[in-house]
Amino acid sequence: MGLFDFFKKKSPEPSYDVTNLSVKDLNKGFILDYDMKSWEVKEVYRYDWGNNNFTDEYKLDSGDDVVYLHVDDDGELELTITRPIKIRKLDEDIIDKTIEMEHPPKKLTYEGIKYYLHTDCAGYFNDVSAGKDDWEELIDWEYYDDEEENILTITQWGEREFDAVVGKVIKEFEISNIIPAN
Repeated sequence: MGLFDFFKKKSPEPSYDVTNLSVKDLNKGFILDYDMKSWEVKEVYRYDWGNNNFTDEYKLDSGDDVVYLHVDDDGELELTITRPIKIRKLDEDIIDKTIEMEHPPKKLTYEGIKYYLHTDCAGYFNDVSAGKDDWEELIDWEYYDDEEENILTITQWGEREFDAVVGKVIKEFEISNIIPAN
Protein backbone atom coordinates (compact mmCIF):
# COMPACT_ATOMS: atom_id res chain seq x y z
CA MET A 1 0.00 0.00 0.00
CA GLY A 2 1.51 3.31 -1.11
CA LEU A 3 1.07 6.66 0.56
CA PHE A 4 -1.53 7.83 -2.00
CA ASP A 5 -3.57 4.62 -1.72
CA PHE A 6 -4.66 5.89 1.69
CA PHE A 7 -6.43 8.85 0.04
CA LYS A 8 -8.22 6.80 -2.62
CA LYS A 9 -11.96 6.94 -2.28
CA LYS A 10 -13.44 3.63 -1.25
CA SER A 11 -16.64 2.50 -2.92
CA PRO A 12 -19.55 2.67 -0.50
CA GLU A 13 -20.52 -0.52 1.25
CA PRO A 14 -23.87 -1.93 0.12
CA SER A 15 -26.75 -1.58 2.56
CA TYR A 16 -27.61 -5.27 2.15
CA ASP A 17 -26.01 -8.61 2.97
CA VAL A 18 -24.93 -10.05 -0.40
CA THR A 19 -25.14 -13.57 1.04
CA ASN A 20 -28.78 -13.14 2.08
CA LEU A 21 -30.56 -10.90 -0.46
CA SER A 22 -34.35 -10.55 -0.38
CA VAL A 23 -36.97 -8.60 -2.34
CA LYS A 24 -36.60 -5.83 0.26
CA ASP A 25 -33.02 -5.24 -0.99
CA LEU A 26 -33.84 -4.83 -4.70
CA ASN A 27 -32.46 -1.90 -6.63
CA LYS A 28 -31.90 -0.86 -10.22
CA GLY A 29 -29.79 -3.36 -12.15
CA PHE A 30 -30.46 -6.30 -9.82
CA ILE A 31 -31.25 -9.65 -11.44
CA LEU A 32 -33.78 -12.14 -10.06
CA ASP A 33 -35.62 -15.28 -11.09
CA TYR A 34 -39.41 -15.42 -11.20
CA ASP A 35 -41.78 -17.70 -13.09
CA MET A 36 -38.93 -19.66 -14.72
CA LYS A 37 -37.33 -16.51 -16.21
CA SER A 38 -34.53 -14.16 -15.23
CA TRP A 39 -35.58 -10.53 -14.84
CA GLU A 40 -33.59 -7.31 -14.53
CA VAL A 41 -34.80 -4.44 -12.35
CA LYS A 42 -35.00 -1.59 -14.87
CA GLU A 43 -36.70 1.08 -12.76
CA VAL A 44 -37.47 1.66 -9.08
CA TYR A 45 -40.52 3.55 -7.82
CA ARG A 46 -41.56 4.59 -4.33
CA TYR A 47 -45.04 5.38 -3.02
CA ASP A 48 -45.68 7.52 0.06
CA TRP A 49 -49.08 6.73 1.58
CA GLY A 50 -48.67 9.04 4.57
CA ASN A 51 -48.04 8.27 8.24
CA ASN A 52 -44.54 7.02 7.34
CA ASN A 53 -46.06 4.23 5.20
CA PHE A 54 -44.01 3.61 2.04
CA THR A 55 -44.22 0.88 -0.59
CA ASP A 56 -41.80 0.10 -3.41
CA GLU A 57 -42.38 -1.00 -6.97
CA TYR A 58 -39.89 -2.41 -9.49
CA LYS A 59 -40.18 -2.54 -13.26
CA LEU A 60 -38.82 -5.95 -14.24
CA ASP A 61 -37.74 -6.81 -17.78
CA SER A 62 -37.01 -10.35 -18.95
CA GLY A 63 -36.15 -9.36 -22.50
CA ASP A 64 -39.48 -10.52 -23.93
CA ASP A 65 -41.83 -9.37 -21.13
CA VAL A 66 -42.22 -6.51 -18.65
CA VAL A 67 -43.98 -6.77 -15.27
CA TYR A 68 -44.18 -4.68 -12.11
CA LEU A 69 -43.29 -6.12 -8.71
CA HIS A 70 -44.96 -4.23 -5.87
CA VAL A 71 -43.47 -4.72 -2.38
CA ASP A 72 -45.47 -3.70 0.68
CA ASP A 73 -43.67 -4.39 3.96
CA ASP A 74 -45.80 -2.94 6.73
CA GLY A 75 -44.88 -5.71 9.13
CA GLU A 76 -46.23 -8.42 6.84
CA LEU A 77 -44.58 -8.73 3.44
CA GLU A 78 -47.11 -8.48 0.58
CA LEU A 79 -45.96 -8.96 -3.02
CA THR A 80 -47.85 -8.56 -6.27
CA ILE A 81 -46.85 -8.93 -9.91
CA THR A 82 -48.90 -6.80 -12.31
CA ARG A 83 -49.12 -5.78 -15.94
CA PRO A 84 -50.73 -2.63 -17.33
CA ILE A 85 -54.08 -2.98 -19.09
CA LYS A 86 -56.16 -0.51 -21.05
CA ILE A 87 -58.55 0.93 -18.49
CA ARG A 88 -61.41 1.10 -21.00
CA LYS A 89 -61.34 -2.73 -21.13
CA LEU A 90 -62.86 -2.64 -17.63
CA ASP A 91 -65.80 -0.53 -18.83
CA GLU A 92 -65.85 1.87 -21.76
CA ASP A 93 -67.33 4.61 -19.52
CA ILE A 94 -65.26 3.89 -16.40
CA ILE A 95 -63.30 7.14 -16.53
CA ASP A 96 -66.42 9.33 -16.87
CA LYS A 97 -68.23 7.32 -14.15
CA THR A 98 -65.24 7.59 -11.81
CA ILE A 99 -64.96 11.34 -12.29
CA GLU A 100 -68.73 11.78 -11.83
CA MET A 101 -68.96 9.58 -8.70
CA GLU A 102 -65.44 10.51 -7.45
CA HIS A 103 -64.59 6.81 -7.26
CA PRO A 104 -64.77 3.76 -9.56
CA PRO A 105 -67.40 1.02 -9.09
CA LYS A 106 -67.09 -1.21 -6.01
CA LYS A 107 -67.12 -4.35 -8.19
CA LEU A 108 -65.39 -4.94 -11.52
CA THR A 109 -65.07 -7.90 -13.83
CA TYR A 110 -62.02 -8.40 -16.02
CA GLU A 111 -61.37 -11.49 -18.15
CA GLY A 112 -64.03 -13.44 -16.25
CA ILE A 113 -62.67 -12.66 -12.77
CA LYS A 114 -64.81 -10.61 -10.37
CA TYR A 115 -62.88 -8.06 -8.33
CA TYR A 116 -64.13 -6.30 -5.20
CA LEU A 117 -62.89 -2.95 -3.92
CA HIS A 118 -60.48 -3.59 -1.04
CA THR A 119 -58.91 -0.20 -0.31
CA ASP A 120 -58.60 3.29 -1.66
CA CYS A 121 -55.59 5.40 -0.80
CA ALA A 122 -54.31 8.84 -1.70
CA GLY A 123 -50.56 9.24 -1.82
CA TYR A 124 -47.52 10.34 -3.73
CA PHE A 125 -45.35 8.61 -6.35
CA ASN A 126 -41.63 9.06 -6.99
CA ASP A 127 -39.56 7.57 -9.82
CA VAL A 128 -36.49 6.80 -7.70
CA SER A 129 -34.47 5.54 -10.65
CA ALA A 130 -34.84 8.95 -12.35
CA GLY A 131 -32.83 10.41 -9.47
CA LYS A 132 -35.20 13.31 -8.89
CA ASP A 133 -37.11 14.19 -5.76
CA ASP A 134 -40.32 14.95 -7.68
CA TRP A 135 -43.39 13.45 -6.05
CA GLU A 136 -46.60 13.15 -8.05
CA GLU A 137 -49.99 12.98 -6.34
CA LEU A 138 -52.23 9.97 -7.02
CA ILE A 139 -55.27 8.04 -5.83
CA ASP A 140 -55.25 4.21 -5.91
CA TRP A 141 -58.26 1.90 -5.78
CA GLU A 142 -57.18 -1.66 -5.06
CA TYR A 143 -59.41 -4.65 -5.86
CA TYR A 144 -59.03 -8.35 -5.09
CA ASP A 145 -60.97 -11.39 -6.21
CA ASP A 146 -62.80 -13.67 -3.72
CA GLU A 147 -59.69 -15.72 -2.94
CA GLU A 148 -57.42 -12.63 -2.79
CA GLU A 149 -55.14 -14.31 -5.32
CA ASN A 150 -55.71 -11.78 -8.13
CA ILE A 151 -55.37 -8.02 -7.89
CA LEU A 152 -56.59 -5.13 -10.02
CA THR A 153 -55.60 -1.53 -9.33
CA ILE A 154 -56.96 1.69 -10.82
CA THR A 155 -54.81 4.78 -10.37
CA GLN A 156 -55.88 8.36 -10.92
CA TRP A 157 -53.17 10.88 -11.79
CA GLY A 158 -54.48 14.44 -11.76
CA GLU A 159 -58.02 15.29 -12.87
CA ARG A 160 -58.59 13.02 -15.88
CA GLU A 161 -55.62 10.70 -16.25
CA PHE A 162 -56.20 7.09 -15.22
CA ASP A 163 -54.41 3.79 -15.64
CA ALA A 164 -55.00 0.25 -14.51
CA VAL A 165 -52.94 -2.84 -13.79
CA VAL A 166 -53.96 -6.43 -13.21
CA GLY A 167 -51.98 -9.29 -11.76
CA LYS A 168 -51.62 -11.69 -8.92
CA VAL A 169 -50.48 -11.95 -5.36
CA ILE A 170 -47.25 -13.93 -5.03
CA LYS A 171 -45.23 -15.39 -2.18
CA GLU A 172 -41.66 -14.33 -1.44
CA PHE A 173 -40.31 -17.80 -2.26
CA GLU A 174 -41.45 -17.32 -5.88
CA ILE A 175 -38.63 -14.77 -6.26
CA SER A 176 -35.19 -16.38 -6.13
CA ASN A 177 -31.53 -16.06 -7.15
CA ILE A 178 -31.33 -12.33 -6.49
CA ILE A 179 -28.04 -10.93 -7.74
CA PRO A 180 -26.99 -7.32 -7.10
CA ALA A 181 -26.02 -4.98 -9.93
CA ASN A 182 -22.36 -4.73 -10.85
